[in-house]
Amino acid sequence: MQESDLPGLTARVLWASFGLAALFGALAQHTRFCTMGAVADIVTMGDWARMRMWLLAMAMAMIGFNGMVALGWVEAADTLYAAPRLIWLSHLAGGLLFGVGMVLGSGCGSKTLVRIGGGSLKSLLVFIVLGLSAYATLRGITAVLRVGTVDQLAVALPTGQDLPSLAAHLAGGQRQAWALGLGLASGLALMAFVIARPEGRQADTWMGGAGIGAVVVAVWWVSGVLGHLPEHPVTLEESFLATNSRRMESLSFVAPLAYSLDWLMFFSDTSRVLTLGIVSAAGVIVGSAIVALASGSFRWEGFRGTEDTANHFVGAVLMGVGGVTAVGCTVGQGLSGVSTLALGSFLSLAGILVGGWLGVRWQAWRMEQAL
Repeated sequence: MQESDLPGLTARVLWASFGLAALFGALAQHTRFCTMGAVADIVTMGDWARMRMWLLAMAMAMIGFNGMVALGWVEAADTLYAAPRLIWLSHLAGGLLFGVGMVLGSGCGSKTLVRIGGGSLKSLLVFIVLGLSAYATLRGITAVLRVGTVDQLAVALPTGQDLPSLAAHLAGGQRQAWALGLGLASGLALMAFVIARPEGRQADTWMGGAGIGAVVVAVWWVSGVLGHLPEHPVTLEESFLATNSRRMESLSFVAPLAYSLDWLMFFSDTSRVLTLGIVSAAGVIVGSAIVALASGSFRWEGFRGTEDTANHFVGAVLMGVGGVTAVGCTVGQGLSGVSTLALGSFLSLAGILVGGWLGVRWQAWRMEQAL
């Protein structure tokens, strides 16, 4: 790899990420893929259809990522999720805040982008407030609070926190073999649960679930294989092109929204460059808008009143703070992170689901009080 080849390769990584994110947005718009909606459907109606779709996406992501590990294409250790330091309280507390916030904000980070593509001005406000609060939690006032409190409580593991690495360390054997076995076992178990009921065998369930899971895996490949340089021609270090973390990345929609605002506000600063996360956020909006316009479902949407505005504002703040604290959102941890089988991702996911349940129950209680 010559230095002159870098711009072209970086452009391919960015365009591939944008295209895959647009496909994500199109699928999510068409199939109503939404984690918050899945939780609300279960709590209010006992309907598991959208949850089965999300679990199918998770299964596909697990099988795909760990299949690539088994082939030697990628390593969980190259991601944000599999560090040996397990910040367990940050994952749980951040996930809880995010889960409550996604209910108040009418959807998680990815759903916010999908709703913007469908004409929601409410979600545009959520995007801006979520991005600002996420940036503050990455580098600002709430970052100081995060680092000085919940991040202090951690467990130092003898190896990476992904289950294949832990299994290889404790029981012996090759990490790649453990990844294949655990990835297949976990993914197939989830698939068996999905198809156990008729709603899990519907076309939209498989279009949304399998399609979005495959997109997550494809972005892992773009970042970890196409954009991977064993030796960067300038720094002579291992590098993953066009990522904010400088590690291998897949889809996530909390910190990338903060980086998107930063890129827009400081566009003339040549140190601000497009990254996988930024173009992915734009791609989801574009893909969603194309489907919404083509299907005639595009509708401008505004706030119903002061309480609606306040709920979305508070929800966006909780998602920004909670998502960064938990190191991801329903997609960043619930799909990309969980696909690596990292312990922290499962803790964040648990926090998000509990927070979502609490948020839906609170909204139901508020509605009962208003009657």
